[in-house]
Amino acid sequence: MPDIAQRGRGRLWIPLLLLIWAPLFAHVMFHSQLGAFAPYVLLPAIPSVLLLYGMAVRRWHESWVACIGMTVVCFWLLIAVSAPYLPLPDPNKPLFPLVPPGGIRHGFHFLLGTDIRGRDVLSRTLWGCQRVLVWGVTATSVAYAVGVGCGLIGGYLGGWWDEVVSFASNVLLSFPVMVLFILILNVLGQSGFNIIIAVTCSSAPVIMRIVRGVVLDAKSRDYIQAAQTRGEHPLWIMMVELLPNVRGPLIVDACLRLGYTTVAITTLTFLGLGLRPPDPDWGLMIKEAATTALLWKYSYMLIVPTLALSSLTLGFNLIADGLRDMGQRD
Repeated sequence: MPDIAQRGRGRLWIPLLLLIWAPLFAHVMFHSQLGAFAPYVLLPAIPSVLLLYGMAVRRWHESWVACIGMTVVCFWLLIAVSAPYLPLPDPNKPLFPLVPPGGIRHGFHFLLGTDIRGRDVLSRTLWGCQRVLVWGVTATSVAYAVGVGCGLIGGYLGGWWDEVVSFASNVLLSFPVMVLFILILNVLGQSGFNIIIAVTCSSAPVIMRIVRGVVLDAKSRDYIQAAQTRGEHPLWIMMVELLPNVRGPLIVDACLRLGYTTVAITTLTFLGLGLRPPDPDWGLMIKEAATTALLWKYSYMLIVPTLALSSLTLGFNLIADGLRDMGQRD
């Protein structure tokens, strides 16, 4: 009975993550098309984040590192899905320029001040986590879909399949990551979807190598040979027999890669190759504040989005460290 309950709780993770990501993606990508329904799209995601956090803390209670990391990540997830319902001014509306943190202008209290265009820094920071999370998670998920698929094919089928997949990954890995990003975005243009392509081209080869190595070790084991003896289709063996047995290292790597991808997308935006204004984004906030923040009294415009980005990245890294430690103890 405990094993069945454990498997049942494990199956809840994917629906919960979809209930969070799908409304958030729709709200960010199709906000104008949703019209009057836009304020209601994110409502199912709020209890989903709280339930996800409760499940994670209960399951990972033996690792305080993983629990702290999950607390930080779920904080930003909760902010992202509840931003439309918070008492915040319009993040794109100019109010009073260069108000210091804690300043009051005409009855408006600006806890974190305003930027050079008069927009509320707190509002832009909280709204900005939406785009960072949507594109970071989406790009990482697509990279994993491609990398896992190629790794399973190359590792299990071998032969010329393995040679083609390995050669393609070696070609992509020969480019420095940031150079590859800049090259792809200069050729394809600047957009969120092209960022996904760039992240996939840089991350999928590494993921493929991880999966391929684990599959090469696992495919000679008895349960794989038993499936082959039963005449199971290779696709069934890869997806049902092999993939569940390689998910441990993949989950740890995915948490680390989410942090890397978040920083990479922010860096591309800072370089002018990422997400476009006017909607708030942490990389865009850092870029816009880079010159003004050279004066110490305006440095808050740079410090606030930088701390937000660092905390989210730290949260993903702490989850990865905690999961790795729990896996080693098991």
